Amino acid sequence: MIRTVDIEKSFGENHVLKGITTEFYAGKPNLIIGASGAGKTVLLKLLIGLFQPNSGEVFYGDTNIFQLDKKELRKIRMQIGMLFQGNALFDSMTVGENIRFPMDMFTRRSLKDKQLRVDECLEMVNMEGINDRYPSEVSGGMQKRVGIARAMVLEPKYLFCDEPNSGLDPQTSILIDELICDLTNRNNITTVINTHDMNSVMGIGDNILLMKNGHVAWTGDKSQVLESDNDTLEDFIFASPFLQRLREDALELRNQEEEEEKNN
Repeated sequence: MIRTVDIEKSFGENHVLKGITTEFYAGKPNLIIGASGAGKTVLLKLLIGLFQPNSGEVFYGDTNIFQLDKKELRKIRMQIGMLFQGNALFDSMTVGENIRFPMDMFTRRSLKDKQLRVDECLEMVNMEGINDRYPSEVSGGMQKRVGIARAMVLEPKYLFCDEPNSGLDPQTSILIDELICDLTNRNNITTVINTHDMNSVMGIGDNILLMKNGHVAWTGDKSQVLESDNDTLEDFIFASPFLQRLREDALELRNQEEEEEKNN
């Protein structure tokens, strides 16, 4: 679990995060959503330790990461996997070399052990046998899977995903969501996802944090989204006419079911 307590963050006179107190749970996808400028990316970078808060605390388990020295913080960062929005794969490296890179940087494992772990991670994302291909030789969805494999290679306890479905078609996006969700559940990882994708919200949103103007505007899960009366959530989720009709249909169905129960 990751927990924040009264986080404040400013850049000069720009007050970006305002009293953020929330929890991100192990074994389920935790989604951060909100309009551009709401503070999502700053919060994500602060959770990873790339930014220092002006005040407040971030706990990994019972450990306040901003009270650690460099050596202790490095141990925490060894437990973190990161899936970047643009994949951040090295064009000059093969798929296998890209996945192996964190082990080359942070471990003293033998080359044989590293190669075995690369194979395990490729199997994990259903991409066996493409070790020797280059990123340019595989599709965008496959590149995203390679990014996930690299994020998982050090067996992280914490996984951070920045817009994991960016640039993907809807069908591939669903497959990536399902893969992240499966890995999170199976390995009991605390996964935090920064996303604009409403399919992700309704598909894997086991814990959702909605931000607005640096504040937490709403928290809940995907089962509560359609029935919430939170104005900020309604404005954000149901911005399109299609989703407005979806919500109206869901509410009408619920009312019919309630009426039937009364009549019975």
